[in-house]
Amino acid sequence: MAPSLFPSLHKDIAWHILARVPKRSYPILSCVSKNLRSLVRSPEIQKIRSLLRKDSLYICFLHTDKTSGVEVPNWFTLTRTEEGMNQFVSIELLFPDHDEIMPSIIANGPEIFFISGSFIPSSTLWIFDSRTGEFRQGPNMKVERSFKSVGLVGSKIYVVGGCMMDEVHKAESFDLNTLTWEPAPSPDKERLSFSTADVSLDRKVCALMSGGAITVCYDPSDGSCDVFDLPKDKWWKTGVCVMDNLLYVYYGRFGLMWYDTELKLWRVVNGLDDLKKVRSVAMAEYYGKMALLWRDLACVGSATKEVWCRMIGLERSEGGIDGTAEAAQLMGSVPCEYRFQHCLSVSE
Repeated sequence: MAPSLFPSLHKDIAWHILARVPKRSYPILSCVSKNLRSLVRSPEIQKIRSLLRKDSLYICFLHTDKTSGVEVPNWFTLTRTEEGMNQFVSIELLFPDHDEIMPSIIANGPEIFFISGSFIPSSTLWIFDSRTGEFRQGPNMKVERSFKSVGLVGSKIYVVGGCMMDEVHKAESFDLNTLTWEPAPSPDKERLSFSTADVSLDRKVCALMSGGAITVCYDPSDGSCDVFDLPKDKWWKTGVCVMDNLLYVYYGRFGLMWYDTELKLWRVVNGLDDLKKVRSVAMAEYYGKMALLWRDLACVGSATKEVWCRMIGLERSEGGIDGTAEAAQLMGSVPCEYRFQHCLSVSE
């Protein structure tokens, strides 16, 4: 349907049409017209989407095995029951590449992509289907990489950096439609390896660096890179997410902040003064809201930590971004040595 026809449609009809469009296309639609931008940013479309889909969070904790000293992943899911209750459950998710300790992980729809290559260079790709609970091996990358940056832009997963000796394949992309790897424009900066967290923002792959407190954003259309600063404050790799093409980061001192790309500055989300200040968090989009998770000691001397969650609604206003937090919910508990490693939003 041509964009020019949307103004003549009743809003309810337009919302129901757009709610069925993959959310990764919303940044493109927002550039088409002010009317489309307003429609895709409306909270009503989030309500419709939440009724059409089934969301879940895949949360990974790491702990160090006391015998071998190896980092061991422990996976949980957060899902919604038919009664509307959130359920936190431990699952067996056995990554087939036993030599890979910290693969780069990115979710798209019901699938999670595990891209090997951290301490040991690798070109291996594994794909986990959340509907069947099974892994399948995908095609290898063109070159082996370690400590690269990854991001989803449109229908392609971009992998940037991590291959210092190869000038041709500084970046490559995996096409989700053809399931093939192809070269991508080389980044004009060398600072896209060893990132703390990676996100996709404004159709770019952005690497957030805790060392140096900067973000480097790679544009896959031409390889150009932009850089902007991060506040000088403590943050965690799982305390980063993008919703409606806005970057949010949870900071130890400032709380939940968002990056204003127009003013090029960090701003605090309004209305969240009662959020508990915690040492580490995990967050991701869940049924159109932000799920904010943290760990807390059940009691002094306890061998376990409670996992808590608050759902936060986020809306634009003249004053910036307004947040509305629901009451905190106790999800369950994990051993004290468990620490957040990944928090992924998966939808069917």
